[in-house]
Amino acid sequence: MASELSSDVTKAKRIVFQLLKFRARSRKEIEDRLKKKKFTRETINSVIDYFDKLDLINDQEFASCWMKSRLTKPLGLRRISFELKQKGITEEIIEQLKDNIKDSYNEYEVVSDLAKSKLNKLKNIELDKAKSRIYRYLLSRGFSIDVINEVVSEL
Repeated sequence: MASELSSDVTKAKRIVFQLLKFRARSRKEIEDRLKKKKFTRETINSVIDYFDKLDLINDQEFASCWMKSRLTKPLGLRRISFELKQKGITEEIIEQLKDNIKDSYNEYEVVSDLAKSKLNKLKNIELDKAKSRIYRYLLSRGFSIDVINEVVSEL
């Protein structure tokens, strides 16, 4: 029984190393992947503890990197927050990250630049139809409805 557990832990560690080789993962992502592979709760906990000690699973760092990369797409804070929640990041960490970037992130500017760029691509379409498409585009990227309304009304 002990050797079976040891064998499962080794297999699970290999899987996690493989996952982390491509990108950082949240604790929940790793747990979900190991559950999907039918590992026992005991094995999953053991492996998560192991990677925690190595500091290879760190939800705070993961969320920070995820937010930075998604802001460069650019995506809105609503969408990024939603993605992080899906990845098991706590509301507390998400709010802390939002507070940290408030000074350096101007959503109005980002939305305005995207809207103008999109409008240039839609110049052969009547203005009302173009505004509607831009509105939906910006909404799908997770920007604030208030900011979208303000920017689209200025087009």
